[in-house]
Amino acid sequence: MSAEAPPVFGLPPVVDTVGGIDQLGRDCRVSPGVTLLRHGSRSGCLIRLGDGVSLFDHNRLVVGDVSINTDACIEIGDRSIVNVGGYLSGEGGLRIGKEVLIGPHVRIFSAGHAIHGGEASIYLNPLTYAGVDIGDGAWIGGGATILPGVTIGRGAVVGAGSIVTEDVPDFAIAVGNPARLLRYRQHHAPAGWQESAAMAAPTSLWQHLSAWWKGR
Repeated sequence: MSAEAPPVFGLPPVVDTVGGIDQLGRDCRVSPGVTLLRHGSRSGCLIRLGDGVSLFDHNRLVVGDVSINTDACIEIGDRSIVNVGGYLSGEGGLRIGKEVLIGPHVRIFSAGHAIHGGEASIYLNPLTYAGVDIGDGAWIGGGATILPGVTIGRGAVVGAGSIVTEDVPDFAIAVGNPARLLRYRQHHAPAGWQESAAMAAPTSLWQHLSAWWKGR
């Protein structure tokens, strides 16, 4: 007799339907602790998960009043993983590519509040919207924050705790507050890119961060 496979603990269950999610691909895992904020009505598919997507516990998906904002949507591509405690704002449109890794407690914003002109109270001013796009194969480190209007390139890496206010190119490694280009992943740098000797040797993200800090 063949031995039974050992149990796997801590993975969200495979689900066929989730209230508020319009389309689920095959073998999606969604924790019961995932919550959604959406109201109003609009035709079409607003929240879409591709095949094999995993949403871990305490993630919050927000599209707001979809009858007012026609850009509202959250799309997550095949085999992408969103670890625990994330906040995914799709009011201005959020598109996450295939095989994207999103660490724990990541916050992604596609909406904000107008701060200039209008009322003295921010509460009374209108909402602002700007979509966020994350390319295939990117990795967003734990605790990172991505602000409205940002595009994260294909295969890019955002360091843990970074605050991303500007676009990150394909295969780039960006860290800090605000996030700045540190270097490109080995064998993926654009033609003409020059990096310091201190950055050339490390192979892990954490070694890159340490080398960058020591070289400041």
